[in-house]
Amino acid sequence: MTMRHTRFPALAVGALLAALAWAAPTACAADPAPPVQPAAGDTAQQALADWLEAFNSADATRLEAFRDRWQPDMDVARMLEFHAETGGFRLVRHEPGEPGTARALLQERESDTVARLQFVLRPGEPAQFSLEAIEAPDDLRVQRMDADGAIASLVARADELAARDAFSGVMLVADGDQVLLHRAWNRAGDAEAPVRLDSRFRIGSMNKMFTAVATLQLVQAGRLSLDGTVGQYLPGYEDPGVAAVTIRQLLTHAGGTGDFFGPEFDANRLTLRTHDDYVRLFQKRPPDHVPGAEHRYSNYGFLLLGAIIERASGQSYYDYVDEHVFAPAGMTRTGSLPEDVPVDGRLTAYTRRDGAWHDAAETLPWRGTAAGGGYSTAGDLLRFARAMLDGRLLGPEMLAEATRNQSPWYGYGFMVREQDGARMFGHGGGAPGMNGDLRIYPDQGIVVAGLSNLDPPAVSRLIDHYLLRMPLEADVGR
Repeated sequence: MTMRHTRFPALAVGALLAALAWAAPTACAADPAPPVQPAAGDTAQQALADWLEAFNSADATRLEAFRDRWQPDMDVARMLEFHAETGGFRLVRHEPGEPGTARALLQERESDTVARLQFVLRPGEPAQFSLEAIEAPDDLRVQRMDADGAIASLVARADELAARDAFSGVMLVADGDQVLLHRAWNRAGDAEAPVRLDSRFRIGSMNKMFTAVATLQLVQAGRLSLDGTVGQYLPGYEDPGVAAVTIRQLLTHAGGTGDFFGPEFDANRLTLRTHDDYVRLFQKRPPDHVPGAEHRYSNYGFLLLGAIIERASGQSYYDYVDEHVFAPAGMTRTGSLPEDVPVDGRLTAYTRRDGAWHDAAETLPWRGTAAGGGYSTAGDLLRFARAMLDGRLLGPEMLAEATRNQSPWYGYGFMVREQDGARMFGHGGGAPGMNGDLRIYPDQGIVVAGLSNLDPPAVSRLIDHYLLRMPLEADVGR
């Protein structure tokens, strides 16, 4: 069984398609995998009920029993992690299905997300599961509120989570020049390092927005081309497949450049200190798909953009974004200084293990990179959004290109989508001890930002909660 959990990166609103899908592995001719044969009397409906009961129990023994009966290669540890993310599911209703198929609508207990669970049981074939977040049917859609009601609902939800030791962070909502909410929350009983409005939170992949802006500024200046290649800007790059990947493909996650997190990163975490260090370590690795053929989220692709920015600008990546992105936007509390450098207001990153919060320092890179890992404040994210909208960072034509769909879910360094007919762009980030999200509605002038020093989805769920309830009219313009 192969498991894929692909919450839509950083914009995982309950109404977005995101998936946890299971499918039996494809058997190879040399070593065919025998199909799981259901016992007499087993039915798909029974399997669906067994999975829901075992999953909601969050009990490893019960999940193992389900695995042994229905799906021998199910990853029980991953199921427990997924339960921690979702809080489990409640059954909304069963749906009709073909013979041998059971389908049901579920709702996450900790969010508004509606999902469809399907179990297919056919003689002589492996059992197949799928669980996919879907657009909520009309009878399950969250009703929009007026501005005050939506803010009150967000505050109440954040209060509840903080009281349960499940949230600490800052939430900010702005409508044009008016800030509707800017508030900090601490976890229950945590007074060691209280969260302030100007606290600096690690932002994970949100750095990709800054990297994209820097790249597109250099394109506007004629120092880079969207159709220029990695090999053109990083002469001597060893793998010819990646060397042929274009800037455009890197910006849209179409280059097949993959990730850098994994065993090699773990073994070199504290010695990977520059973008060139990463390039030297990974430059022999070929693309994981034909460049341009697919869009797969790639941290290494944005790391390459950081190295390219350095070659094209003659500055370090950090100096360039300080001077050309953060300074024009007025972002005075955003950066990527190394973890061993004291930074005023940079909070401890907490990750949950064995039911308790622990310092996540041993998981963090030596410093943030063009792919992610820097720090910022909610106020600085609002300043960034306003600088994007008023043309201080990119020209109007380039901004329009960056924030339109270059793929089904991404522009140039920005997640992009429509929500009830309203355009939205932004980015999020998540890793142990960090979760952030920024959503910008350019036609309405609405900016929503949230940051937390806890594991995902501490902030993402709160942002989703607000976005489904806030007043939103697609035809409102400013």
